[in-house]
Amino acid sequence: MSAWPGGPCPQCGENMPENLIHCQTCRALLNDELKADSVQIPEFIPLQEIESMVQLVLNGNYVLCSSCDKELRIHNKYIGQRVQCKFCKTPFTYDEKVEVKAMYGRCPHCQEEVRAALKYSGMKVACKHCDGKIQL
Repeated sequence: MSAWPGGPCPQCGENMPENLIHCQTCRALLNDELKADSVQIPEFIPLQEIESMVQLVLNGNYVLCSSCDKELRIHNKYIGQRVQCKFCKTPFTYDEKVEVKAMYGRCPHCQEEVRAALKYSGMKVACKHCDGKIQL
């Protein structure tokens, strides 16, 4: 069986590139040696589902109070602002000088809060609640 050499479609006259089975315009068979039922359609085999990696949006950090060394959970919306320790009531500015212990955000798969140590920043990990793949 020879391949379609290219040229005008015998049915609609549109120019078709070589090695086609059907006309791209009218879907007519381009090779005289082929019959409508002579082309076997391969069996459909579904591909394995690919798990997607989703970026975790960080909502804030767990920081240490510089006065009492207690851990505080502070949202990112307070970056650069004066905040107060809820334990010793000492005010401080929430900026890059504050010692950050961990970060937190909501898992995009299950919406549960995920806490991660700074050493995992930029890494691909699994949510402890749902095993969803996330990148910190």
